[in-house]
This record gives sequence, structure tokens and C-alpha cells, in this order.
Amino acid sequence: MLTVEKSWVNVQQKTFTKWLNDKLKVRRLFIEDLVSDLSNGIILIHLLEILGGEPLGKYASNPRLRVQKFENVNKSLDTIKGRGIQMTNIGAEDVVDGNRKIILGLIWTLILRFTISDINEEGMTAKEGLLLWCQRKTACYEEVEVRDFSTSWNDGLAFCALLDIHRPDLIDFDALDKKDHRGNMKLAFEIAANEIGIPDLLDVDDVCDVPRPDERSLMTYIAYWFHAFSQLERVENAGRRVEKFINNMHGAWEMQNSYERRMKELLRLIRAQREEWKNASFEGTYKDAKDQAFQFSLYKKKQKRQWVAEKSDLAALLGNIKTKLSTYRLRPYDPPAELSLEVCDQEWECLTRDEHERSQLINETIRDIKNALRRSFADKANDFALTLKTLSLAISGLDGDVEDQLAHVKRLNDNLPPLDAFLDTIAEIDEQCEEANIEENDYTTYTLDELSYELSLVKSSISKKLAFLDNQLVARNMTNLTPIQLEEFESVFRHFDRDSSNTLHELEFSAALASLGLVYDEDEMHEVYVETCGPARLAQNAGVSFEQFIRFMVSVTEDQNTAEQVLQSFREVADGKPYVTELDLRHSLIPDEVIDHLVQTMPRHEVFDRGEDQNEPKYDYYSFMQKMMESGNRGQSDAASNARPSRAPRRPRGDRYSPPPDHAPTGAKLRIENLHYDITESDLEDLFTRIGPISNLSLVYDRAGRSEGVAFVTYERPSDARTAISEFDGANAKGQPIRVTLVSTGGGRRDRNPFDNVERPKGSLFDRVERPRDRDSRSLSPGSGHESADDGARRRRGRRGGGGRYRRSDVSKPAPEHIDRYVPGQRSPARRPANGRRQGQGESRRAPAARPKKTQEELDQEMDDYWGTANTGADKETVPVEPQQVAPATAAATAGDDDVDMIE
Repeated sequence: MLTVEKSWVNVQQKTFTKWLNDKLKVRRLFIEDLVSDLSNGIILIHLLEILGGEPLGKYASNPRLRVQKFENVNKSLDTIKGRGIQMTNIGAEDVVDGNRKIILGLIWTLILRFTISDINEEGMTAKEGLLLWCQRKTACYEEVEVRDFSTSWNDGLAFCALLDIHRPDLIDFDALDKKDHRGNMKLAFEIAANEIGIPDLLDVDDVCDVPRPDERSLMTYIAYWFHAFSQLERVENAGRRVEKFINNMHGAWEMQNSYERRMKELLRLIRAQREEWKNASFEGTYKDAKDQAFQFSLYKKKQKRQWVAEKSDLAALLGNIKTKLSTYRLRPYDPPAELSLEVCDQEWECLTRDEHERSQLINETIRDIKNALRRSFADKANDFALTLKTLSLAISGLDGDVEDQLAHVKRLNDNLPPLDAFLDTIAEIDEQCEEANIEENDYTTYTLDELSYELSLVKSSISKKLAFLDNQLVARNMTNLTPIQLEEFESVFRHFDRDSSNTLHELEFSAALASLGLVYDEDEMHEVYVETCGPARLAQNAGVSFEQFIRFMVSVTEDQNTAEQVLQSFREVADGKPYVTELDLRHSLIPDEVIDHLVQTMPRHEVFDRGEDQNEPKYDYYSFMQKMMESGNRGQSDAASNARPSRAPRRPRGDRYSPPPDHAPTGAKLRIENLHYDITESDLEDLFTRIGPISNLSLVYDRAGRSEGVAFVTYERPSDARTAISEFDGANAKGQPIRVTLVSTGGGRRDRNPFDNVERPKGSLFDRVERPRDRDSRSLSPGSGHESADDGARRRRGRRGGGGRYRRSDVSKPAPEHIDRYVPGQRSPARRPANGRRQGQGESRRAPAARPKKTQEELDQEMDDYWGTANTGADKETVPVEPQQVAPATAAATAGDDDVDMIE
């Protein structure tokens, strides 16, 4: 017990000694031993004078006698009592004699009176107030709980919390090691002494890890913390008040400066806008006037509204300045005279007046410009319409010779280019009127569209008149055509000349020939167009002229009694076969007596027997023509003989229908189908050269470079071609049967005459124009031998076509729904379209049923329908071809056990 008591006595003595030294340092006094240094009373007198702030009077400054010491101590005690501090059992002798406990009690009394007593929190005593202050400051820290001035401070966290709450810049409470009590305590004491100026009254050992620290010592030390932070708060509050006042004053100054600056800028903008309107001028165009109107509208929507808001804000700002200065009892503010609200109101009234005048000026200018545009358009439009009327009257009033009319129309045509330039000028004015939103014009009844349309009518009239007169000159020179034929050809030419250019391009030319019954495949049609058009016009993409069209129709409608023409006719009747049957002749509408004569005269064909006609007698028309021409012109006979496997080569138009005597045979061309995709041209060459020499061999590939399964082989001798057909047709090549047929159009040179396979049409265009029936794809395999004669006839009628020759319409039946025709740039599905023949009349020939003659309107409607088919033909899907039947020879070869591929 004595040890504990001695411990707190020592702590108090050390703490109180430090407290005394802190107070005495203002007089540069210092004590080491509290008991001995206070015994003479001098230190005690100095302490009371420092604490009380007033001197105690005379005292023995150097007491040597005991009585002097008593006087000094009593003087001090009397002063303490005089201040109302109650002391019990304390006498001068206790101090002089060095009673430690009495002296510590005396010092504690002074500490309570002069250090702790002024602490007041919510009316509590000094101790309770100091404790409440500590609790409030540390309440937000979970690790700190201040209950008293003893054990609550052992870990040092309470001191660290006080530092962190007041000066967070000096300590990081979250980074502290909460278990390091001595470290936390030492850190808090050092920061308090070095950074805040709190005297180091306690040591770490006096508080940390002590069962019960001395309460008086802690209160004394914590009181220093209270006064230090309270003083800091007072300074901060004082600074805040000064700052607030300065800020308020600065705000008032800023408001004054802002008012003057903004008012000056507003007045400058108003005066600048008025000056701009005063100096503004118009260029005389609607665009310029409209731009200025837009800028004026933009000013009213944006700039003026901003100025109105700014003017209102400045008036409010001036009132706020006066109110603020009045609140702080400062001198009121009066703005400069040139920046007053009265001056601003005067400038605003002037701006409003100028704004009204500006609006009136813009509206008047726009009205004047619109009226000027109306008059300008009307003057030019009326003049242009008068010129067009004059030209129309000049065209309609033409008479006299064709040559004179043609010369006059050409002169009128030369006057058209200036009208285009004149119309462009009118269009520019019309565009200006549209920009000006002019929707009505009382000065004229014409519009740009009407004038443009009337000009196109005049151009069309002149163009048609020129074409008509040119064609009349051409027709007048065509003496080998009847008037009906000429009218028919001209009507067709006019119908398909869609652009009124007096020319027919390839698609138009093809449609025109088809309407006249002349149907060609793609290659032949292109050759016909190229030859008819001529190199010069073809290079210029000028198309076929009317004169060229008439000459072409003359060339294909005239009958040429030559061996070549007759032989080609036989070949077309036979559908490309090397023989002809009686049924073929009857299908061609040949009279019965002529058929009987041919059957009795023509020799039988025994070289090759096609499976589809194996039950019918076959006749060799090649030998027949050769025999018939032997007694005539030798050159024609040679041509007929040489043309047996193919058509005669092309010759100039002058000698086209009489072959030259020295003409040599050109071979026979075969078509090989159903080829395996792995078969190459080398394989085909090895196979077909076994029969005889070939002059040409080609395998057809698609755009991707894959084989299409079709090839063409041209033999130098026709006999070799027939032998190849008999040996290879139906044989296997790489596991699948091939089909070998003779190409009826023949080999020879590619530049053959494409017009040798036409016949003269019977009847006028009005009796003949109809849509040909649909043609099915021709079968590539012979038919079955068990079918009836009627079935065979129907099958042959379905497969036979006249690709490349003139097709006559069967008027006994209604026109079919579709037409198979040539479209430039699109490949035909087969070399020769199938089902192109008309049905024969059987044994008893009877005349076709009469059909009412079509009117011109009906014909034009059919032409329009046909033209629409031509335009959309390339876009339609290709009709799928029915699967090919396997020839009997092929079937037999496939079924046999000893089947061997020609090409493995």
C-alpha cells in the first residue's frame, strides 16, 4: 500500500513540478524540487503573480531567516484566500518545513482554480465538463471509450483520437497499431509537445500500462489539451469571421465590377447592332434578301432574347448590390452616369424603333424581288411558247415534193438547239422562283413542265417527219416490194422503234423479225444483226436504219431458186436428219400430190437408221438433190453434193444463191452430249480420230471452268460423221452413255450466210402475227419401238423445230401464251428449239380455218405484249428440261454383262 501511495505521490510531484516550470518560464524561473524550492515562499509569490496577473506587493526577496520565509508564505496563502480559494489544514509552517502532501495539495488547488475551473460544459463542474469534452471528441472512434481520467487513457488511443479529431493532418488514426499502447502514447505526447505546444507534463510510464494512473496528473495534462484545442478553435472561428466579412465585401466589390462590365458590353452590342442595320444593303437577289431575313429572325430568336434577359439581370444585380451594402452598413453604391439604368432604357427604345424599320425594309425587298421573278419568267415563257407554236404550224403546213419538204424540215431541225439553251434559261428562272416559294404567276399560264413537254412534242414531230420523209425516199426506190409489203414492214419498223431514232438496235431488231415470223437462235441472230447493220454503223452503235431493214426484208422474202436454198429447205423439213420421212413432208404442209411425187422419186436412205423413225420409210434428199441438179448448172450440183452434211459456206449477197463452181466441201459437225465431267478434249480427240480426220474439236465449259457435258466435233468427210454416229451414239464413256447427233446448221466457216434458211411469209402481217407455241426441249434419245404411229407423230411434232428458218403461223388454233425467242446476251437452252413444227393435216389435206383479220389496234397491243416479253425474258427462270430417255442401244449396253467403256 505504501508503494502505491509513494508512486502516485512521485507522479504528482513530477507533474506539478512541470506545471510550475511551465508557468514560471515567463519569468525565466525554474525549479527542480517542488518541496525545497517552495519553502522560502518566493516561487509561490511569483506563481500567484503570474496566475493572478497582478503583483502581491513587497516581500522578502532573499529570506534567510525562518520568519522571513513565513512572511512570504503567509503573504501567498493570504492572496490565495483573498481570491476565494478555500484551503484546509494548510499553514505556512507546512510549506516552510517541506510537507510534501500539503504542498502537492496546495499546487493541486491552484491547478483546479487557474487551469481547470474555467472548463465549463453544459453547466457541469470542471472535472465533469472536462470529461464530457473528452467523451464528445472521441465518440466517433469505436476503439476509444473515455469513462474517467484514469484507466481510460492507458492505451494512448484516447490521446491519438483527440489529435485526429482536431488535427487530422498530424496523425493517421486508422494506420495506428491498436495493440502498441506505448508507441501510440509516445506518438501522441510527441505530437502534442512539438506540433501543438502542450507541455510534456506526463511521461509514457506514468500512464501507459499502469493499473490506475494518477487522476490529478491526468486532469492537469488533459486540461492543457482542452485549452490548446479550444484556443485553436477560437482562432479558427475568428479567422472564419474575418474571412466571411472579407468574402462578403469581396462579393459586393465583385458584384459592382460585374455590373459595370456587363452594362458596358450590353450598351456596346446594342449600338453596334443599330449601326449594322443602318449600313446594310441588298444585292437584289432573293437569296440575299432571304439570308438577311433569316439573320434578322435569328437575331430576334436568340440575340435579342439574350439582351432582354441581360437587361433584366443587370437591374436585379444593381438592387442586390445596394441591399448587400446596406446589410453590412457600408457606403451605398451608385454606378457611373453612362452606365446607369436610365441610359440603358434609352438605348433600348432606339433599338426597338430601328428593329421595326428593318423588318419593314426586308419584307418590301422580298415582295419586289418575287414580282420581278414572276415577270422575268412570264416574258421568257410566253416568247418560248410562241416560238414552239410557230414551229408546229410550219411542220403541219408542209406540202410539195418530198425533197423540198425534207430540206425545209432539216432547216427547222437546225433551229432546235437554240431552243434547248433558251429552255435552260427558263429553267434557271423557274428554279429561282421555286427558291422564292412562288406558287402562282398571274403574268403567264405556262409552266416549265408544259414548255418542256411541248418542246419534246415539237422535237418528236420534226424527228418523225424527217424519218417519214427519209423512209418515203427509200420506199420510193424499192420497186421489188408490193405496197402491202412495204406498208407491213414500215409498220413493224415504226412499232419497234421505241425511241423514235429511225433505227433498230439489236433487241428491237430481233423483236421486229420475230413479229414477222423470222426466229433465230442467239448466234444466228447476232450474225444477222452484225451483217445488216454494217461495220461502220456497228462501230458507232447506230443500229439498223430503215433502209437497211427494208433491204434485209427484201433479201429474205424473195424466192431464190437455187440448189442451196432448196437443199436447206429439205434439211429444215427433216429437222437436221440426213433423211426425210413422209410424215416430215406432210408436217411441212406440202401438197399431197407433191409428197406423192417425192416419195416415188427420192431414193431410200439406208446408211443410218435412227431409232425414232425405224418403222417408217426414209428418203435420201441429199442424193435426190444431187441427181436433180446433175442436168443443170454443174456448180449448183456440186454445191448440193458438198452441202450434204452441212450448210454451204457464206458468200457475198450478190452470188449468195448460186454456189461457186470451185467450192469445196467443208465437212460435217457433230454434237456430243451427256459427257462425263472428267472427259477432256484429249480423250475425245483420241476417240473420234479413230473414225477419220477431224478439222475441229471443242468442249463446252461454264463460267467456272467446269465441263457442261457437251462437245462439238467437225469431221473433214461427211461419211466419217455418219460412221461416228452409228458407232458411238449410245455407247458408254466413263460409265455413262453419250449422245451423238448431226448438227443441221453444218460446219464450215463461221461467217456463213444466216439468211439462207428463211422462206417467204404467206399473207400480210395482220393475218400472220401471233405468238408461237411453247417449245419443249428435244429428247436426246431415240423413242421406243412399241409406240403407235400417231404417238410417234405427236412425239416428233413435239421435238421438231425450225431453229433458224422462217416459221409460219398456224391460224387454225389460238395463239399460245408464251414465245421462245432470242435475247441478246443470253444463251439459248439448245441449238434448235423443240416443238416448233405445226401439226400436219394427215392423209386428207384440208385448208386451215379462216381467222378474222386483226385491226391495227389489236396488232399494236400484241406488239406491246411481245415487247414486254422481250424485255423481261432475260429475267425469267429457265423452264427445266425433262429427264432424257435412254436410247435402246444405251439401255442394252447398260444392261449387258460385257459392257465396256470407250473412255475409262
